[in-house]
Amino acid sequence: MTNILNKINSLFPISDDTVQVLKENVTYCRFPKKYQLIKADTYCKSAFFIEKGITRSFWLVDGEEVTTSFAGEGSIVFSMDELYYGKISEEFVETLEEVEAYRISLATLTHLFETNIELCNWGRIIHQNEYRRLHRSHKDHLTLSARERYEAFKEQFPDAYRRVNLGYIASYLGIRLSTLSRLRANG
Repeated sequence: MTNILNKINSLFPISDDTVQVLKENVTYCRFPKKYQLIKADTYCKSAFFIEKGITRSFWLVDGEEVTTSFAGEGSIVFSMDELYYGKISEEFVETLEEVEAYRISLATLTHLFETNIELCNWGRIIHQNEYRRLHRSHKDHLTLSARERYEAFKEQFPDAYRRVNLGYIASYLGIRLSTLSRLRANG
């Protein structure tokens, strides 16, 4: 769990006791490329700490996949609808590479947030960071040019822009693939 613990500790340092509690409540998993960890219209009942690999989240809009986010090493992915509201997911999360992850049930994760102040604070920080990312992304889509959105994307997701299919990046940015290819070619 090296990448996961490094990421957690970079956001909110946790004690050895909390590390042990976390380790006792997760299960190691491996998933192939293009595997759907979370499916829309389905209860998953789990969250996944990504140790190795990268995922993307997306919605289906009129049959088209619209990429909403990427998650790499050290990140956690889950259905916000399911965790917060007990509703089925509206979003998909799929692996873009072979992924090594640690699964935790959402019930256990919620219990840990309620009973462990360190994990509660870490959870608060990841949620406020995600809110900030979503807020900035919305603002960027409304106010920035395609080039400026691409530059902001590279800052937000420094690994993803080198590792994922350009079509997924174009979808996230709300631009055509040909536009993204031109932006990349022109530096």
